[in-house]
Amino acid sequence: MHANRSAGKSGTGTGNIPDDRRALSRRQAIFLGASGLFLAGCTPARPPVQAPPIHTVATLFENDRFIVAHRGSGDNWPEHTMHAYEQSVNSGVPALEVSVNATKDGVLVCHHDQSALRVTGQDRKVAELTYAELSGLRVDARAWLGPSTALEPIPKLRDVLDRFAASHVIFIEDKQGTNTRTLLDLMDSYPNSTGHFIWKQPAPALQVAAAAKRGYKTWGYFMPDAIPRLDELAAGFDYLGVYHTADDATVRKVVAYGKPVICWEVHTRSAANRVTSLGVQGLMCSNIPYVTSATAEPQDTFSTGSRAAGDLPWTVDQGWGAQPVIDAASASVVLDKSENFSYRLGSMGPVTKEIHSITFEMCWPQELPSNLQHAGIAFGQQDDTPYRVLVPSSVGGYHLIIRPAGELVLYRRDPGNPAGTRLQTIATSPVKPGEWMHFKIDVTPSSIRFSRVDGAGWSGETMDRQYRGGYISLCKDYPAPVPVQFRGVTVT
Repeated sequence: MHANRSAGKSGTGTGNIPDDRRALSRRQAIFLGASGLFLAGCTPARPPVQAPPIHTVATLFENDRFIVAHRGSGDNWPEHTMHAYEQSVNSGVPALEVSVNATKDGVLVCHHDQSALRVTGQDRKVAELTYAELSGLRVDARAWLGPSTALEPIPKLRDVLDRFAASHVIFIEDKQGTNTRTLLDLMDSYPNSTGHFIWKQPAPALQVAAAAKRGYKTWGYFMPDAIPRLDELAAGFDYLGVYHTADDATVRKVVAYGKPVICWEVHTRSAANRVTSLGVQGLMCSNIPYVTSATAEPQDTFSTGSRAAGDLPWTVDQGWGAQPVIDAASASVVLDKSENFSYRLGSMGPVTKEIHSITFEMCWPQELPSNLQHAGIAFGQQDDTPYRVLVPSSVGGYHLIIRPAGELVLYRRDPGNPAGTRLQTIATSPVKPGEWMHFKIDVTPSSIRFSRVDGAGWSGETMDRQYRGGYISLCKDYPAPVPVQFRGVTVT
């Protein structure tokens, strides 16, 4: 994992020590000095142990840009679990975002939805379950994070606060909207509570006055339907929130109020860069190890059965159902959605070598689509903006496709051009269901050579120089429910 070590500031003072405890007698000084010389001759001096940083609301907003773990960084670990919060903190974030629901017997738990269905598979409302019943359920994020993901329990809020409230900032929200007093009482029970907790709620909700009265800073987040009420509601909060799909004009409008703005939920590096360039200060991030680093892996990680940080379907707004199948047994990913679909391998970007090769294998495991339909790989993308297939895309690059009849085509796709510009076409042997095809792309500053290497070594070359970005996407370029499979993606 790649930690973001810059966020937040530490407070590591040791306090006041009485003079009589600081002073050493002459005999003590001589003894300790001699002991120090003796030990120095035998053992290397150890560096002083630094206390971990203490993050507070005040230190958080001193930063020009800071990260909050959205649901405990739910693109990487099972959301709102102790494991997710721990991993986020280990990654260096100064703040966590925690959603709260109460069980039937009044136990506050960390859980986003009022129903347990989405994350546990059990169609029960949290408010209708006792804690004993809820504690038997497990957060099952395998559909989103891959089949190797461990099942995790739903934690009590008190256990999470006991672990992190003294060292981190916690954005905390009553999702049911009925636990305000109980939740505030619990928050009040922790030392320096107003220095570590921020009350979080949808901007139109009514609890903000109660939280502010207790001395808590408040963050009101504006969903699309609340933006028209911005002038009415913004004054009631210390900090404002804007959703990640808001256009530039909307983000600027929220920033223009002059209050610190936090964008949620940030999944990609390009989204983080866009909103911060528009004046957003905080990133409520679901993909922390990826967004806070700039490293690239040389090969895919499908064999692990876990999705690599940065690998995402083109849309995250369709929920867990948008994630394709990672098959550890065949070390592959299966794009099986009934729509034009792309899957960007952010973990392998950005490729920074001017001269490099991309290799991959592809097959249609069950049946072939029609002869006019195709699949392949997009490369040369300037950033990790979601790459769309056969629709206008805001990021340009190249697109190597193969059709069932064996036609191998390299396209250049400029932003806003859904069809693309055909650069070169070569004929290869027809494709067979279940047959793995092997491809290689060689990129230099002046040329692109592409090959199918599982047969006669068919290849083509273009001198197009338009795009040399470092991001890659796997693409299923048709809406039919015919899955396509990829494996062995490498960059050398």
